[in-house]
Amino acid sequence: MKCFVQQIMLGTVTKNEAQAKETLRRIKAAGYDGVELNRFMIHPSSFMVRALTRAAGMPTGNGGKLDWQALLKDAGLTVPSLHTDLGSLEREPEAVMEEAKGFKTDKIVITGMYRFDYGDEKAVRELAQRLNRVGETLKNAGMTLLYHNHNVELLPVKPGVRAYDVIIGETDPELVSFELDSYWLTDGGANAIDWMRKLGPRMKLWHINDRGSRQSGSAMTPILKVNSMELGTGNMDLDGLWQIARDNGVENVILESHKNWVDKDPVKSLELSAKWLDRKK
Repeated sequence: MKCFVQQIMLGTVTKNEAQAKETLRRIKAAGYDGVELNRFMIHPSSFMVRALTRAAGMPTGNGGKLDWQALLKDAGLTVPSLHTDLGSLEREPEAVMEEAKGFKTDKIVITGMYRFDYGDEKAVRELAQRLNRVGETLKNAGMTLLYHNHNVELLPVKPGVRAYDVIIGETDPELVSFELDSYWLTDGGANAIDWMRKLGPRMKLWHINDRGSRQSGSAMTPILKVNSMELGTGNMDLDGLWQIARDNGVENVILESHKNWVDKDPVKSLELSAKWLDRKK
């Protein structure tokens, strides 16, 4: 499987062209094949997006002012997929598809819904149909739509049925595929392997992360703070997850860790995670 880095990790280390070039050089040297891009990070972003990403600890930075096609080409890195929002694909599908093609990828990923009630069964069923319609538009253009989960898809819409069940069950396998994020499913208390098996070959991409604690020694209580960790340093069954991903035919694995980087350095963090990935290749 080829290995990539999610661009959301890079906002603080791509503030200008020189810094971006050095960051991409180190990504290439660590053995990664490329970077999964976000549309809101390759264009100047709105104040709201900047505020939300800063609050999440992963600010977008000034990358929207850079020429990402040139930067990635010079670094010898490729793009496995492009993240966007469903509204943009509904309003301007041609523009989004042309941008993806410009980066030589045929995969466009919906990054979940904002200001949306995943516990509302009717709303989730309508979301599945919206995904089908957009997926058909992309398929007719020779492209693939994928849906990326977080933990909110685990909300129940009725007893025994979660939002993710509805999204998977009511989208057409010929029109909608999935980028599964095992960290967020684990964070939500679910067994990520079970969901991987349920998706089977519809799982085209995998967002990988690890989950654990950096605390050491005695604590005020016996409860440790849990967060994102470098691969192989947390408690997730990454070996088991990797095997299921292989069984599903996943070709591209994308590292996406969240702000809790070793020494608060996302590049050092991804370099450490690369050592685990190298052992799996």
